[in-house]
Amino acid sequence: MLGAVLHRLNPVRRLGVCRQLATLMALCAMLGAATAATQTLERALAIASDAPSFPSEHSAVELTLPDDWQTSRPGSSGSVWYRIRLNLPAGPLDEPAAVLVRRACGALEAHLNGQPISSQDGRRERIARQCYEPQLLVLAPALPSAEGNVLDLHVIGEPRQHVASSLRAGGLSVPIIGPQSEVAALYRQQLLVRSTIPHALAVALGIVGILAFIVWAGHRRQHFWPYFGGLCLAWTVLLVGWWWPYLPLSAAAAEWLITTAAAVATLCGVQFLLRYTLWRHRGVDAALWAQCLLVPASLALAGASHTFAVASAWYALLALEFAAALAWFLWLTWRFSRREFALASVVAGVAAVLIGLQIALQQLGPEGPVDPWWALGPPLLLLFAAGLLLYRLGAALETSDGMQGILEARAREAAAEMERSFAQMAEMRVEQVTQQERKRIAADLHDDLGAKLLTIVHTSENDRISSLAREALEEMRLSVRGLTGKPVQLADALGDWRAEVMARLAQAGIEGEWKAPVDEVTQALPARAYVQTTRILREAVSNVIKHSGASYCKIRCRLLEKDFQLVIQDNGQGISMEFDGKLDRGHGMASMKHRAKQMHGQCLVESGPGYGTVIRLTLPL
Repeated sequence: MLGAVLHRLNPVRRLGVCRQLATLMALCAMLGAATAATQTLERALAIASDAPSFPSEHSAVELTLPDDWQTSRPGSSGSVWYRIRLNLPAGPLDEPAAVLVRRACGALEAHLNGQPISSQDGRRERIARQCYEPQLLVLAPALPSAEGNVLDLHVIGEPRQHVASSLRAGGLSVPIIGPQSEVAALYRQQLLVRSTIPHALAVALGIVGILAFIVWAGHRRQHFWPYFGGLCLAWTVLLVGWWWPYLPLSAAAAEWLITTAAAVATLCGVQFLLRYTLWRHRGVDAALWAQCLLVPASLALAGASHTFAVASAWYALLALEFAAALAWFLWLTWRFSRREFALASVVAGVAAVLIGLQIALQQLGPEGPVDPWWALGPPLLLLFAAGLLLYRLGAALETSDGMQGILEARAREAAAEMERSFAQMAEMRVEQVTQQERKRIAADLHDDLGAKLLTIVHTSENDRISSLAREALEEMRLSVRGLTGKPVQLADALGDWRAEVMARLAQAGIEGEWKAPVDEVTQALPARAYVQTTRILREAVSNVIKHSGASYCKIRCRLLEKDFQLVIQDNGQGISMEFDGKLDRGHGMASMKHRAKQMHGQCLVESGPGYGTVIRLTLPL
């Protein structure tokens, strides 16, 4: 069939397909050679003995590796000898063979053809903590022959009842034999996952835990940071206890430490989830702290023979507590922050799966369906959570810096507003004091000086003195009116001005004409403006009477859009240039312009010989 397909192709494409097929066959041959170079040793004779070498005189049991003691010899501890008959695999003549033992829980001795090739004497008190580290046994070229070799493996371990996890129960995995280069590559892969990576994760988690406490020292209001740091440090202890085979502790002490660290990790994990959502309950806090004391106490009271049962019960309870905390955390996140719920649910789901796999590993052991590599999941998730928390902390600090700048700007604005308000209050206070002083002076003038002037007016026999006293009395009353500060209705002011001006012009024999708005006038003049306008009007009429030589004077009052205008016009001889300077001295034209300027108004004078004089006073209302 393949020949028929190739026959239908053109020669060029047929050559290309043939080359590809040749390459594929060469790769398959290489893979077959590599697979054939290594062999698994699945059959062995086993006998429980503490003899220094394999006890050939005793009857051994033939079994299939891997051997899990909790299945093949439940409850037994001590040492077991395994005898494996093997032939050396084909390989380079100058390269020795090697054997990889992925798991031998705990101490391991190896003999090839009766000669020791590896020894770990003196480690009987550190049995359970060597279960994770693989062993590489190099077979010296002088020892083995091509066929009929005998490999004896001596394993010293503990039963499952004496350990807190099935992963640390006694047993032996399937050895792999092959050329040293290929077996060493497999050994490095196993060592990377079972020793190097866990040690690196332990160091990283320790650093993150210390960093979390440092962050908490600078942000005391974020109460979840110390619990997250405690969780990282507790998991560091777990990693060290699981994968570090050289701690100076007995097997019982190591199991006690690992289980207690799991309780502390649960306390910190639950409190971290609750404090992150700003939720706290004193009963939960007290129960978690009491649990951290009950776990080691219960292990100590139960004894070594019940370690697995007590630890398994505690592990199940701790897993349920953490699952409940995760569910409560998701509920609170859903209620208060829908935006974070998606990420929180993903992280919580991964955490729940990893905790479930941890429980499965503890119960099923290394030969179960769950790969022990999953034990690296929780520390990796913790590092991811640490990165996420630090990222959000940086974002919060950046936002805080921006808000601080805004607050500083607003504080400056508030300070400036307070300064303005204080200045206004000071001005108002000064105005109030000034007004009070003006009223006091006005009262004094009215009560004292006014009474005396009025007495002179009525008692003086000299007409000139009486007239001057009457003028002084009128001026004093005008000043008192300005000092009191009461506004004057413009209609009333116009009436007063008309009566006074027309009377003065009539006394001087000058014909007067007054024109004012006929409509109802509702505007009011401040007291100060009324006084100044009255004085300007008096000064203008006095100039008409004394200096103009006029026989006619016309006064017009007009209300503009925002101004009040007063025009005084006579038909006199006008202001001569030689008298201009004289009139500007004293209380003349300059005084009128000055008073108008004080009221933010304008006083214009138009005059010329034979033209008469026109005075235009414009004041803002």
